Amino acid sequence: MEPALAVLVGLFFATAFYLILSKKLIRILLGVAIMGNAVNLLIFTAGRLTREVPPIIALDAYTPPAGAANALPQALILTAIVISFSFFAFLLVLAFRAYQDLGTDDTDAMRVAEPVADAGPPQGY
Repeated sequence: MEPALAVLVGLFFATAFYLILSKKLIRILLGVAIMGNAVNLLIFTAGRLTREVPPIIALDAYTPPAGAANALPQALILTAIVISFSFFAFLLVLAFRAYQDLGTDDTDAMRVAEPVADAGPPQGY
């Protein structure tokens, strides 16, 4: 099960990098969302995938039983899901506002600070 999830994590990361390197803003945002899911799945896979022994400590023991799943990565993932959703919502609002102001979602056309007709710095005196 874990090797299959490792391959899936690799596919998620490859897809995310491909989308982030795009020139369209929507693809970049989807790449960021997929990257967050890839990181969450990576943390989940690193926390061992066992269903045989629940991560519950008995009353007479000080540690969980051998082979129990680690509950810390699961708690980290729950927190990361909330943070990544709010981050994605914030980026989505920024992208929408940029589209409203500039009229395009192409990152090359969004170069407001670097106009195309700019002659550049002086070449000499």
